[in-house]
Amino acid sequence: MNTSIISTKDLHKSFRVYKKDPGFAGAIKAIFSRKYETVEAVKAVNIEIQEGELVGFIGPNGAGKTTTLKMLAGLLYPTSGSATVLGHTPWKREPALQKQFSLIMGQKNQLWWDLPPIETFLLHKAIYEISDESYKKTLSKLTELLDVKDILQIPVRKLSLGQRMKCELIAALLHSPKILFLDEPTIGLDVVIQKAMRDFIRTYNQEFGATILLTSHYMQDVKELCKRVIVIDKGQILFDGEMKKIIEKYAVNKIITVEFAKHIAQEKIEKIATIKSYEDNIAVLNVPRKNASEVASSILQTFPVIDVNIEEAPIEAIIRDLFQDYAKA
Repeated sequence: MNTSIISTKDLHKSFRVYKKDPGFAGAIKAIFSRKYETVEAVKAVNIEIQEGELVGFIGPNGAGKTTTLKMLAGLLYPTSGSATVLGHTPWKREPALQKQFSLIMGQKNQLWWDLPPIETFLLHKAIYEISDESYKKTLSKLTELLDVKDILQIPVRKLSLGQRMKCELIAALLHSPKILFLDEPTIGLDVVIQKAMRDFIRTYNQEFGATILLTSHYMQDVKELCKRVIVIDKGQILFDGEMKKIIEKYAVNKIITVEFAKHIAQEKIEKIATIKSYEDNIAVLNVPRKNASEVASSILQTFPVIDVNIEEAPIEAIIRDLFQDYAKA
């Protein structure tokens, strides 16, 4: 029987927020009488994650993702509830735990701006008490995987965003953590670097057996990396399970893109399928999942076709439908 490496029970976090009336009058009034309101960032979150899992943690802005990660990393105390990470209570900040995980935030920097990355790496070697042998072996492996061997001696301020993010990852992974909390690791990166980062995260998970909890607004990150997803909104878990189950439930249609050899009258196509768009002899069709193969076959037999492609609806649209469904409930 597997033991959960990350576990939470009714984890809850609320903040007392100052609320000021607008304008100069509001500022004067606040001097004598301040108004506060309680904002519930996370509400009774229950999560169980097994060793070696790579789990997507997704939701809109303000859903509670980062707050949850910060509690699991020990940066925030919960208002109520409990959590264990590797058998430790994270907000006790015990050295035995802190040496075994990393929190990587796409918008936060740990590299020294005016120094080369290698200087930060050496500092982390000392902080985490990494042996010379382990440091050299891990650094060599990570720089090879991320293809950054040639930039380690260049001041950080002269590196591109993609190069800096790769070096941020190395700094966070030098002590070979068992758990990674990745909060928007590809934010702001171009599509080429995003793919390189996804490939690295997948490889690191497989080769090092690290347990990874990943948040991202880029659904492509989650779709490519995570079999399991946890969906959170307004501090509450809406779904926890396999990505394919979300697709099966909410992706009721498939998208068929057809390029015709010549112009076909739109009304003829509409007899077979619903048209999303039709331009330059290319039609994009909405088709029920169960009928996709049958419709594609009918199109090929009925019209002169250059190319046909069947694909799932965009994952962004599927997740949006999930949120709308729960909002109605």
